[in-house]
Amino acid sequence: MKRKRNLYQIEEDRPTGREELCRYFPYFNSNSSQLVCLFIGRIFRRPVLGKAMVVAVHASPLVFLPSSPFAASRNLKKQCNTIINFNIGLQSSHRKPSCITISSIKCSASSTSAIISKEEEPLPLEVNEIKTMCKTWVWRGYNINYLSYQARNNNTSRPSLLLVHGFGASVAHWRKNIAILAQDYAVYAIDLLGFGASDKPEGFAYNMETWAQLILDFVNETIQRPTVLVGNSVGSLACVIAAADPSQTSIQGLVLLNCAGGMNNKAIVDDWRIKLLLPLLWLVDFLLNQKPIASAIFNRVKQRENLKNILLSVYGNKESVDEDLVDIIRTPADAEGALDAFVSIVTGPPGPNPVQLIPKVTLPILVLWGDQDPFTPIDGPVGRYFSSLPSQKPNVSLFLLEGVGHCPHDDRPDLVHEKLLPWLNHLPVTENVVT
Repeated sequence: MKRKRNLYQIEEDRPTGREELCRYFPYFNSNSSQLVCLFIGRIFRRPVLGKAMVVAVHASPLVFLPSSPFAASRNLKKQCNTIINFNIGLQSSHRKPSCITISSIKCSASSTSAIISKEEEPLPLEVNEIKTMCKTWVWRGYNINYLSYQARNNNTSRPSLLLVHGFGASVAHWRKNIAILAQDYAVYAIDLLGFGASDKPEGFAYNMETWAQLILDFVNETIQRPTVLVGNSVGSLACVIAAADPSQTSIQGLVLLNCAGGMNNKAIVDDWRIKLLLPLLWLVDFLLNQKPIASAIFNRVKQRENLKNILLSVYGNKESVDEDLVDIIRTPADAEGALDAFVSIVTGPPGPNPVQLIPKVTLPILVLWGDQDPFTPIDGPVGRYFSSLPSQKPNVSLFLLEGVGHCPHDDRPDLVHEKLLPWLNHLPVTENVVT
């Protein structure tokens, strides 16, 4: 009989056989695991491997993770929801998993002035509205799409916020967050090079360091004020790299939503299961470098039904996955250069990982983690590392969001705002202009 997880102590499951493969394959990014299912499973037609890979695919987010705010807003509840607060307790033996004491916090709209009542919440932005508001910033000869949404109260003593999407997403992924955050902050959202409406240059070699530099340059050239970076998945990792740059003086804080461990599945931590799958990942890289094969895989992945199934597998709130969301996902995937970007990101170097970077960051860090994330699970290598940080670094706060998947800000924005707004409200006031 399968052991039932104890909600008050996260322990490491020890699946065997196919379960072992399926569970640990989607760590970091799901790019390669999806490709293995769509291609390797079909070519070799091995029943055991094929079935295992199908499970791995349904547990991974893969390509594009924007969201539709409409289903969520129609079903928005009036009461606040439960958020799980992590208090990390260290274990004396390295052989045992860290014990996490979890306390349930009931929030009310009047519990803090930083939380906006449901009646006063602005509606999520519509996709067409976002398109008309977006502007273009030229970076190193490339057109970068971004949105600027100024604070309603024009409070210049608060930092600006820069929202950075995850793999395959875009500015529209933050539709449920922008208007609420803009009640007290100047909000910016950006399409990273290769995604959304930003340029997708042919033959460009994408890497994490390039995105991090783009973020820093955008803050210094366009925002020109102290800024808090808010990122999801691989966007979180790009924000960490930017904040860890010793020469930067513009970043005031980090908000990391289910941070990725690397640009793709080749990001390795000290886990033998990931290393065991490296030959398979190298095979995927070889296949993707064959243009006809890569094109066939990419076209299959972006089919409406496949995209919807992928999104359903990574969202805790299934009502957020509707036809509008699927349409938003397909648009960037059909743009010229999207295939080249996809192949370059999947086959490129994974880049620095959080274990290397976080010790260099002394800024305030808020980590929010969906406990239903099959992509970077809280009891996986990356999740375990982040869950250990509050006991080691006083600048890190971490909260586990119950019933939430890989994209908390879109999956359950109400839970994210209940933790994000008070944290932002307690940041120290700094100079208004970046020097």
